[in-house]
Amino acid sequence: MPNPLKYNKKFDELNEEEKKLLEINKKTIADFVEQSSSISDVNYATRNAHAKTYAVAKGTFWIEPDIPESLKPFFDKEKFDLTIRFSNAQLKIQNSKKDIPAYGFAVQIRDENGGLLANYPLVNFPLFPIHSVSTFLKLFTAVNKFYIKKWSSLFPMLFQIAKIIPSLLTSDMVRNMIRLIGKRNDFILSFDYYSAGAYRLGDQVIKIKLCPQSVDKNIGRKQKIKDSLKNYLQMHDFAADVLIQICYDLKDQPINRLNVEWKDSPFIKIGEVRINKDSLLDSRNCTNELLSFNPFESKIFFQPVGKIQKLRDEAYKVSVQTRRKINKLLHGKNG
Repeated sequence: MPNPLKYNKKFDELNEEEKKLLEINKKTIADFVEQSSSISDVNYATRNAHAKTYAVAKGTFWIEPDIPESLKPFFDKEKFDLTIRFSNAQLKIQNSKKDIPAYGFAVQIRDENGGLLANYPLVNFPLFPIHSVSTFLKLFTAVNKFYIKKWSSLFPMLFQIAKIIPSLLTSDMVRNMIRLIGKRNDFILSFDYYSAGAYRLGDQVIKIKLCPQSVDKNIGRKQKIKDSLKNYLQMHDFAADVLIQICYDLKDQPINRLNVEWKDSPFIKIGEVRINKDSLLDSRNCTNELLSFNPFESKIFFQPVGKIQKLRDEAYKVSVQTRRKINKLLHGKNG
């Protein structure tokens, strides 16, 4: 293989128009979170994305003993402690039996002293449908305004949705959407999970994939997702392979085009995520609801790479600051 491409901060830089749109978007995120308890009809402020928590669990990241020499400095222990949050991508929490199959598998990795090493919010779809930063910001702003103002913001939102259609039509996007439709009723733990965007691994740039080991896709077909997931984790151990791809060439492994898959970069197994049965935490506990899986809180050499990822940094900060402020006030009232 050629030498890995080195990380460059230019991969993350926004232009002036994008910066202005980001400021507008941040205001709508704060507005959404402030009103989120009434939007979702719950007694706390929710996240601005992946609002619905299915479960929170403790896990362990076991490192492969024979990983490549260049990766060993980053994984210098036999195992690391994990906190894992399972979620749905919708902005609004709905008490429905069937949610759209847009699932989150957010992983928080800590060292032996409890210090945070990295956050990785993984999702069950390998691509992100928009690669234009301006288009994404305008759409995200329109969606937030729709949830806050409802019908008066419907047409601006539909207009922005129409603008992303061309980026949904890459062969990779179409193939993965068809595959997702075919798996829409499958058990949440039977899906593969992906970083979608890129991350640093020291000076290298990588993508991450998590592949569950032998989980029956037909589990819990007649149950609510939350119930089937909790029942499974109470009764069964769970294990998944952790694989990475390394960026060697921007043509074959583009960092800022998230609607195409990386090619000519083989997957390397670096370890396994394991959740022992009965390792669930109380997801309704205020401490667990306040958990942040912001990947930009990770150590600098594990942080996200790319323009869309940079937007997530600002969005996470606004969302979590607003959410924590409101929830502490609410918790104080109820305590």
